Amino acid sequence: MKLSTLCYLRQNGKTLMLHRNKKAGDYHEGKWNGLGGKFEAGESPEDCMRREVFEESGLEVIKAQLKGFITFPSFDGEDDWYVFVYVVEAWRGELRASAEGSLHWIEDERLFELNLWPGDRVFMEWLEHPPFFSAIFRYKEGKFKDYEVTFY
Repeated sequence: MKLSTLCYLRQNGKTLMLHRNKKAGDYHEGKWNGLGGKFEAGESPEDCMRREVFEESGLEVIKAQLKGFITFPSFDGEDDWYVFVYVVEAWRGELRASAEGSLHWIEDERLFELNLWPGDRVFMEWLEHPPFFSAIFRYKEGKFKDYEVTFY
């Protein structure tokens, strides 16, 4: 079981996306993701989100909203992943290069033109809505199968 965060920084009709193109053997290689990653020992979801955003972008989160919780059973063929999804609304600092991939501000209307995981195309639309969501996304051998969602 793995706990992680996924964060979407947004400003002026654009979203900061990470093109996963720098790490050899990256399971997400070639995909575009929000920022985030695995919890370290003793971290809360907020601690992890703030640390990951800083490590991957150099930006310090000032204000974020928890939008949802996603379960990915056996996502990488082995582990269940549990992901806290955030929209980051305010930050400070200067954007810097990431060791994970290339960072780009993408116009919101162009996000779905990117090479996203199929499930991301579904839940990213929920980020605009006020209710909190809890979902399960099923993949098998890297292929998207189905999902279930509850809005609160």
